[in-house]
Amino acid sequence: MPSLASELVGRGVAMIVAWDAPSSFAAKAATNTIPIVFLTGADPVKTGLVDSFSRPGGNLTGVSLLVSLLGPKRLEVLLELVPTARMISLLVNPENPNIRADVPEVQQAAQTLGRHLEVLTASTENELDTAFTNTKADALVVMPDPYLNVRRHQLVALTARHAMPAIYPFRECVAIGGLISYGSPLDVYRQMGMQAGKILKGARPADLPIQQSTKVELVINLKTAKALGLTVPPSLLARADEVIE
Repeated sequence: MPSLASELVGRGVAMIVAWDAPSSFAAKAATNTIPIVFLTGADPVKTGLVDSFSRPGGNLTGVSLLVSLLGPKRLEVLLELVPTARMISLLVNPENPNIRADVPEVQQAAQTLGRHLEVLTASTENELDTAFTNTKADALVVMPDPYLNVRRHQLVALTARHAMPAIYPFRECVAIGGLISYGSPLDVYRQMGMQAGKILKGARPADLPIQQSTKVELVINLKTAKALGLTVPPSLLARADEVIE
């Protein structure tokens, strides 16, 4: 990320759009003059990305999903679908700085729900394979991360191969055969585009408040549920924003 950000700065681009914490911090370190529009799942103030939500300061603004708050909820939703699961795996990318805040919250939720939680780490293709080979868990929670989303085809294939019920943060995973997702909808990218458009028309990033996405969508793949031998509770189906058959 740092080398890619430096390359963009060297080209003299008009703006950098950064997805999630690693690319956002790389862009921030590379320039304090080129406008940066970011999308991050962490609290951008607590992580030091910007000064405040209302007046970000500097050359950054963007959209905050605050998805770290959804980790415990994903665990709850997964257990509605797989109530017999006793051991849960939490898959994270160890290179993502968000995990320092996200993992303890899910661990606490698992303890409250009387489940054992193991943390699996993977930041390469081989590490993903190894993580699934070594786990003895009954179900899986995938944490938000750009790399894990990029590797979603491998990830979904691994859950199918190991017959592992899994909940994802992105709808894209369910669209290609994943079981269930609980996360922010695609309109967050439109919010990023609106921020970028304002800057290209002359607005200063420092004066554009951070947009906060509060909408969350639940997507269920019934075909995958059937393949795993799972019956989706009517209460969960009623809450779903989208059902893929």
